[in-house]
Amino acid sequence: MEKSKSGPKQGEGGKSPSQLIDARIQELSDWRGETLARVRILIKQAEPDVVEEWKWRGVPVWSHAGIICTGETYKNVVKMTFAKGAALEDPSGLFNSSLEGNTRRAIDFHEGEKIDEEALKALIRAAAALNTSARSQKRPRST
Repeated sequence: MEKSKSGPKQGEGGKSPSQLIDARIQELSDWRGETLARVRILIKQAEPDVVEEWKWRGVPVWSHAGIICTGETYKNVVKMTFAKGAALEDPSGLFNSSLEGNTRRAIDFHEGEKIDEEALKALIRAAAALNTSARSQKRPRST
């Protein structure tokens, strides 16, 4: 059986996580929806095997061997939070939020800002690679 790229579980009302993300983008119907849609496309381009999930009562989540990032929408910002962002190299300086934490890092996109698409895709690929390497380093416990 092939694993669905839209996540293993059905979400609200029996809809898939991908359908719920589609609905969120349409419901926003402004720059935030456009930004979330663009970020989603870039995530899928950077990591074609990404799994879309819908968690915590309405947060789009993209995973590959663990959470890569979330896509939260607020009144004045679309926030892309990387679960292990503190462990990632960020040569382009995309991280501009949640910088004080030991684990996560975020990028806040504001209305009218241009996304550095190549740098963002590199960050997404690095996050997926980190998840994959962390998973492969875990070894079963000996008894």
